[in-house]
Amino acid sequence: MREAVDRNGIPAIINSDQGSQFTSEDYKALLKSLHIRQSMDGKSRWADNIMIERWFRSFKTEKIYIEEYTTEHELRACIDEYINQYNNVRPHEALDYATPASVYEAIFTVCA
Repeated sequence: MREAVDRNGIPAIINSDQGSQFTSEDYKALLKSLHIRQSMDGKSRWADNIMIERWFRSFKTEKIYIEEYTTEHELRACIDEYINQYNNVRPHEALDYATPASVYEAIFTVCA
């Protein structure tokens, strides 16, 4: 979380499912210390967060299930590479074949 905040700034709100890592007292205290409001999906409500659920499905089928990682460093490098490729290189049909990063940048350029 701290790495994400350092890289992207502090969001006003963060949404998650009700996994134990997101309901732990340590995690809730961290969010509180950063003044981030926590929002959680309802129990068994996968559709509430369908975009990230779809992303994880793609990641697992394209990387995790077909490659083998022997170290945490290898896995983290794979995750970083996949996120970069997914957001900055890979065109998305739902975005008229633009990348998520270019759409995000265009939105915030217009709003600025």
